[in-house]
Amino acid sequence: MSVSSEPEQAPPWRPEDGPPPAVWTWPPGDRPGLFVRAGGRWRYASVIARHVHDDGRESVQVAVDADGSTTVSVRSYWWPQDGLKAAHASAVEPVTGRGRHASAGMPTAPPR
Repeated sequence: MSVSSEPEQAPPWRPEDGPPPAVWTWPPGDRPGLFVRAGGRWRYASVIARHVHDDGRESVQVAVDADGSTTVSVRSYWWPQDGLKAAHASAVEPVTGRGRHASAGMPTAPPR
């Protein structure tokens, strides 16, 4: 793989950013994978969710061991950009929702 700079992280969505993004998620057993440039090395990351914002921008939320310590953290990055490379796809289609609860697999509205 080529050498590139570390990717820019995407900040968490806030109400002042406009409507919440559409959130696409995959099941834990069959998530797509990326390589993330972190700490000067390419690190494998499991994609938890893809966020599609109303302005057309996209970000990916990943679980990654960014420093090689075996501590996995969740980070969001703008997609696409240098410092992120596709590793593999998922065999299943993602499900979608809108808002903060969608990425956690919870309903987007409270039960009645």
